[in-house]
Amino acid sequence: MTFTLMGIPGLEAQHLWLSLPFFSMFLAILISNGAILYMLHMEPTLHTPMYLLLALLMVADLISALALLPKLLCLFWFNDRDIAVNACFTQMFFIHGTSVVRSALLVAMAFDRYVAVCEPLRYHTVLSHSLVGRLGLMALAKGVILILPMPLLLQRLTFCHMVIPHTYCDHMAVVKLACDDTRPNRIYGLFVILLVVGLDLVLIGFSYGLILQAVIRLNSRDAICKALNTCSAHLFVILITYVPALFSSLTHRLGHNIPPHAHILLANLYLLLPSMFNPIIYGMKTKDIKIKVAKCLCGRHS
Repeated sequence: MTFTLMGIPGLEAQHLWLSLPFFSMFLAILISNGAILYMLHMEPTLHTPMYLLLALLMVADLISALALLPKLLCLFWFNDRDIAVNACFTQMFFIHGTSVVRSALLVAMAFDRYVAVCEPLRYHTVLSHSLVGRLGLMALAKGVILILPMPLLLQRLTFCHMVIPHTYCDHMAVVKLACDDTRPNRIYGLFVILLVVGLDLVLIGFSYGLILQAVIRLNSRDAICKALNTCSAHLFVILITYVPALFSSLTHRLGHNIPPHAHILLANLYLLLPSMFNPIIYGMKTKDIKIKVAKCLCGRHS
């Protein structure tokens, strides 16, 4: 039994042209994330808690892109629309699972920034490599535990339709094809969104509330600027991760007057934009990475 991916409804004739920006994003994600990961691996001075968490975030970004884009490009280029049910559920698990892992890692990075600003003298004592490893395992476990029930709950359903009006196996898009009662699936999907986005944003907000209190108490303008600069890259990443995700989720559930192709494009962009911009943001906003990049470039030209 196979599903058929429709692609972007209403824009089927433009699939070939749409493949160009998606292929460009795929290359940008592979090259930028791969380059930063290689640099973090090869440079011992960057083996610190913040950069280890950043490396885990970029691995999650790469897995998300690899789960989504190869099948999408095959659809656009070769009109390869069929996907086996088990392959569809596997793609769903990796796409949604990496989104949960990414969110959990952003919470861990918010804690890292809190310690860096509020407890700088105890930074390496509090954030040991073993703690970073445990945080990474907790993020992975959260993704597996929360997302694995989605394909398992779908396996109990009978599907009246096999055409998915999407470019990938989105959970809600597959749920809507079922003939049976899908309330458990819908309720569980909403529960995951509220738990991941809601709880994680609360924890991030709590960390930054403590950071803001600490910054307000600083008397030196230079110290305030330094503290804010310490958090700037992480704040930018939070914005490009959660704002498109929340907007896509709201339009999917409430935006009944929004054209289907807008829903699908938003759903793809909220997955791809963080993966593409995370290494760029950290590369531009993080002094240590900028220095290493400059050394690499200078070394090649010398």
